Formats: sequence, C-alpha cells, structure tokens
Amino acid sequence: MRHSGQRERKEQGNSVVEQIRKNFSSDNVVPACPAVMSALAAANADAAPAYGGDAWTARLDDVVADIFEHPVKVFPVATGTAANALALAALAPPYAAILCDESAHIAQSECAAPDFFTGGARLVTIPSEDGRMTPEALSYKLGRLPADDVHNPLPTALSLTQATEWGTVYPPAHIAELTARARSRNLAVHMDGARLANAIAHLGCSPAEATWKAGIDVLSLGMTKNGAMAAEAVVFFNPAHAEQFARRRKRSGHDWSKQRFLSAQILACLEDDLWLNNARHANAMAQRLAGGLFRHPGSRMLYETQANEIFVLLPDRAIAHLRAAGFAFHDWDTPEGVDGTVIRLVTSYYTRIEDVDALLETLSEI
Repeated sequence: MRHSGQRERKEQGNSVVEQIRKNFSSDNVVPACPAVMSALAAANADAAPAYGGDAWTARLDDVVADIFEHPVKVFPVATGTAANALALAALAPPYAAILCDESAHIAQSECAAPDFFTGGARLVTIPSEDGRMTPEALSYKLGRLPADDVHNPLPTALSLTQATEWGTVYPPAHIAELTARARSRNLAVHMDGARLANAIAHLGCSPAEATWKAGIDVLSLGMTKNGAMAAEAVVFFNPAHAEQFARRRKRSGHDWSKQRFLSAQILACLEDDLWLNNARHANAMAQRLAGGLFRHPGSRMLYETQANEIFVLLPDRAIAHLRAAGFAFHDWDTPEGVDGTVIRLVTSYYTRIEDVDALLETLSEI
C-alpha cells in the first residue's frame, strides 16, 4: 500500500518514492526553476561592474525589444510591488488619480505603496464582475472626475492587471477599448503583468499584441511567479515616461548594486521562451485541476479558469479533508451574494499531473 502523499515510479529497475507536491497556496512558494539557478551561478562566477554596468543588464533592452517587437527601456527590480509602485509614480503626480479595478493587486495587496511612491496620488477603484473592468464603467468613473475640477484629483493613469486577480484574462480588443477611452482623457496606461505570461499562453497571441499594440505604455513584467527567484522588470514602451526613472528607482532603494543577478534571471526566463512554456504548463495544470473540481458534488466554480488561479466554492467538510491530508491553499474573500467558503488554488511550472490528481483523489474520498 502506498503511504499518503506518496507516489511510486520506476527508474532503471528500482522503485523510487516521490513526494506529492501539495502546496497550491501560490506560485510564489515554489522553487526557482533550474535554468534560473544555472544563470545565477554563471553570473556569480567572477566580478562584474555594479549598478547595471554589467553585461547581463546591457542585453536587457535588446532582448526585451526583440520579444515585444518594439523599442523599450527596461529597469530590473526585485519585487512586483516595487515594479508597480515605481511605474505608477512615473505616470502620476501627487495630485493625480490612478484608476484600477477594485480587485487590483495595487489596491488590495500592496500596503498603499503606489500612494507612497507617487507622493499621495489616489487609487480610484472601479467595480467589476470578474476582475475585468468594462469600458462603460471606466467612462462613467472618468465622467465623475472632470479635468477642470480642482476639488478632485486629476486622472493621469489607468492600471490594468493581466491576468486579473480572479484568474480571468483580458482579450487584446478589450484592452484596446479601455486604453482608447483612457487616451481620450490623456491618461497613460500601466499593466500589472505579474502573470502576463499566463495570459499570453491562454490567449495564444504575441507579447506585442497583449501590450503596446493594445495601448499599454508601461508594463510591470513579472518573472518571480513564473520561475525566477526574485526578478521583475519595469518596461517602458513610451520612452517619454522613462525620463528620470533611474533616479526614481535609486531614491526608492530599489537600485541593486549587483544588478547582474536580477538581469540574469530575467534573461534566463526569456531565453527559448521559457517564461511562456512555464506559463503554458501552469495553465494546463490549472485546467486539469479545475475540471476535476467542477465535477465534485457541491462545488461551484466562481469564474472560468483562464490562467493559473482557480477560485472554487467547496463544502466546508471537503476543505477540511484536503487540509487534513496536507494540501495547502488560501481561503478567499467570498464575493457579495455568494454563500459558503471560497478557496484559491494556484498552479505553477512546478506542479505535476500526479500532484493535481492526488488532490482530486483525496477530494473524491468524501
């Protein structure tokens, strides 16, 4: 009999026991992928110029420009919060309003970092049904913030999250309609792309079609959730917004002296489409898991699983049983009008078919 949490496989005639990977709480919890660790080791082989004067950082603009089919200016940072807050600070003065979905990470999970780094700009949230604001809702909110009314903050930026905090994905045409309405009021547009690779993998479009061709000016390009140890990048498609950004990053304390270790991670993820292949695998595991959860009695999927996050309402008994078996995931805020307990499960490049199937098998025991 197999012990709980283990699976057996054959390797050169020997029986090898592998531990089931039970942590579905986040794509932040998994190890850095082997290619990233190899790149870090290579960057650690000798001395290199500090503060971005290294050979790895020197390649970033050209590599990212080639992938996105557009000239870019790239600034590596270590965290997604830094990428988002500093990018928005380049777009919004202290008296500004930054519009975003009510579920946006910048509004819900970044401890007012955008407010701090902009010097006081206000986040103005817009409600939506599934994390994707509608063009009509954006226009309505902009109508409540006229440019000539000094009693209210001046809208200067729109921030979109791709994939969204509910695991849904904006089609490029939807983004283009939002950015067109933002442009009509002279707003610049930022994209929180912590899971952009998962969105692109779902859409089957090019990185260019998902970003600047749809009207994005500045991108927070996430790698940490997708295989890096700690590496994000602020990518400017409009060079005018990058003016003095190096000083803004320095003043914030996010200018790494050994910047080669950030740049090497990003390059490793981008090489041979590793970032997209990792995301495709994570998405496929999410689809497999969502399909099994959908068939469980008493379950209710809140949203279509389009990236690598799953939000499902399960009976409390089922949730307790999974936890007792060692599976990790987060309870999530239950949307208005939904009764019961909602949990979030997240897959990653590190998730295997046997891990998904083990969770589903455990769930089927009750």
